[in-house]
Amino acid sequence: MAENIKNASYDALVIGGGIAGGEAALNLANNGYKVLIVEKDLSIGGKMILLSKVFPTLDCSACITTPKVSEISRHPGITIFTGSEVKKIVKISENAFEADMIKNPRYVIEEDCTGCQLCEQACPVVVNDEYQYNLVGRKAAFIPFSIASPRIAAIDIENCTLCGACEKVCPTKCIDFTQEAEKYHINVKTVIIATGFTLFDPLKIPRYGYGLYKNVLTSMEMERQLAPTRPFNTILRPGDGKVPDKIAYVLCTGSRDVTVGNPICSQICCMYSIKQAQLLMGALPMADVTIYYINIRAFGKGFEEFYDQAKGMGVNFIKGKIGKIAEKENGNLTLRYEDINENIVKEAEHDMVVLSVGALANPDNAGLFNEGELKLDPFSFIYQTDLLASPAETSIKGVFVAGTASGPMDIPDSILSAGAASSEAISYLIQK
Repeated sequence: MAENIKNASYDALVIGGGIAGGEAALNLANNGYKVLIVEKDLSIGGKMILLSKVFPTLDCSACITTPKVSEISRHPGITIFTGSEVKKIVKISENAFEADMIKNPRYVIEEDCTGCQLCEQACPVVVNDEYQYNLVGRKAAFIPFSIASPRIAAIDIENCTLCGACEKVCPTKCIDFTQEAEKYHINVKTVIIATGFTLFDPLKIPRYGYGLYKNVLTSMEMERQLAPTRPFNTILRPGDGKVPDKIAYVLCTGSRDVTVGNPICSQICCMYSIKQAQLLMGALPMADVTIYYINIRAFGKGFEEFYDQAKGMGVNFIKGKIGKIAEKENGNLTLRYEDINENIVKEAEHDMVVLSVGALANPDNAGLFNEGELKLDPFSFIYQTDLLASPAETSIKGVFVAGTASGPMDIPDSILSAGAASSEAISYLIQK
């Protein structure tokens, strides 16, 4: 029996619904083009919608992202597929691409779901919440987070026991366990890759004790504790629920480190750590915050002043590389480090350690086109053929890159990059 493959045509395909992909799609749609956004997560907004505040202005991240996401969602020229993946793209002629896509089932009829969360309340199964970076649990029937877009429930079928509790309470009868993955064959004229970045996995540095010591967190786990949609009402250390008094940040975790395969600077870690330190000083006025760094790279507009502001607030900066982190019986952590200024090895005790993890290339980029067709740089980010004159161009004519798919950058640079990609894509479409 032949597979049921749906066909669709658009002017542009945007892979990734983060802040860069959304901005690029909006620019194209506002110029009259028909755009498809394909996002693998259950909500658009990317990592920015999960952040607390942005540096160096300390503006609310969700307050910036949510109206933009709402505008993207309601635009008549933009179609959004969440929970979906682009499997393969083939360039068939000078101005035509074919893409194979899979839309994974939510097991919920999307147009009927009201986002009431009654299914979530009724569900008896509790699993780790990946949107809260496993700090708390969620149900197998769930809405990803409170400001998700679309605000539609999904069933985690891998953990679902098929008890039927969600079906019984759903007022619109939109739970559908018979849903299957839908295959699409998409025809487009141009492609924008905005697949973003992945965070370094600190398990690759065992001496830091991540995964072994409960009070060693990643920066994204701390970010969730600071965000308005946070899992707790205050800052807590996961080991025992205690409010921490002495917090340490370990910069360059997985960046500028040849031993873990990432010799480049991730650009954002210094500043997001300083931002979190300032927010912690506000949330926990009696706490001591120490940042262990190799070099502070405050290169952007207002960044140096932001760094000076943190020092003025009492954040302690120590120039030193952490050698090892060990746990004490009470859950506190001992950091052994080299003090660069004094040229001696020291030890310090903290009750919580935050690893400032770096940004790595999204591994999915390599499989989008036939092998070798889409050129990558030595660090697996998408190669920009003319970085100065046309930074959005890739090795394939008609394919453009936006945001951190081309390398580490902060939010304003990602938005600028998306503007460049959409402008290049429009120029390409006009020439056809």
